Amino acid sequence: MQNMMIEIDFNSEEALYLQLRNQIILGIATSKFQEGDALPSVRQLADDIGINMHTVNKAYTVLKQEGFVKVDRRKGAVIALDIDRIRTLEKMKEELRASLVKGICKGISSEEAHRMIDEIYEEFGGL
Repeated sequence: MQNMMIEIDFNSEEALYLQLRNQIILGIATSKFQEGDALPSVRQLADDIGINMHTVNKAYTVLKQEGFVKVDRRKGAVIALDIDRIRTLEKMKEELRASLVKGICKGISSEEAHRMIDEIYEEFGGL
């Protein structure tokens, strides 16, 4: 994929890796990036944007976890939409949002909520 148009706002409060992730998702949503398109290598994109390679790597890892990208040994990171996984994540987010808002109203801290999620994942052998 030549000359990716990624715009990073270095003055933004938003973490750089999230900006990068969001830009790639936006590219998919607007059909700039198609299924099967190879993303630039971590080093190439880091050099092009002027950010740390670890930042690009983190963005690619998140995109992989979220079902937007797969890692191919030969081609590197490739756009590969796991639509079912994306839908499942969106539904989980909606359900979690409702539960977390109730918890916030009752004074439950972020740490308590994270601990609860970790316990549930451990209980059911999740990652």
